[in-house]
Amino acid sequence: MQDKKTSPDSTDPGFKLPGQTQQTTPQEGLPKTAPDTASQPVEIAPGGATNPSAAPLRDTSARDLAIGGAILLVLLVIYFFVRNAYVHHLVVKRVAPSSAGSAGWLLFVGLAFLSFAAVLAIINAAKYLTLAITGPLVVIGVVALIAALLIGRR
Repeated sequence: MQDKKTSPDSTDPGFKLPGQTQQTTPQEGLPKTAPDTASQPVEIAPGGATNPSAAPLRDTSARDLAIGGAILLVLLVIYFFVRNAYVHHLVVKRVAPSSAGSAGWLLFVGLAFLSFAAVLAIINAAKYLTLAITGPLVVIGVVALIAALLIGRR
């Protein structure tokens, strides 16, 4: 019996390095099935054809989101300790414990919302730094901080 070996005129190139090009040329009589730009990377520009000088949009990778989530988790733990210290400080200043607790939680919420807005803006400013996303986070954060200061003065 004969071994089935590939003949030298086989069309299967086998293993190919990424920089190598295939030596076969398309037949001139047949039309091309793919355009010349089919193998080039696609870049999405916010202006499209109308504004070619605009910077391309950057996709948010899962790695960026995971790092941002870890940073937010660490900040929330830190803010919880800051909240406890603020409540203790208010109680020492003879503020009612219920008012001090409310002011502490408002401080925590205000710092958390401002941190969410900042981390989202750092992760992908083109996608998250919009009035619809960042605006409510900043407004709620600032209102909560002002309320924490006003309730803490009682």
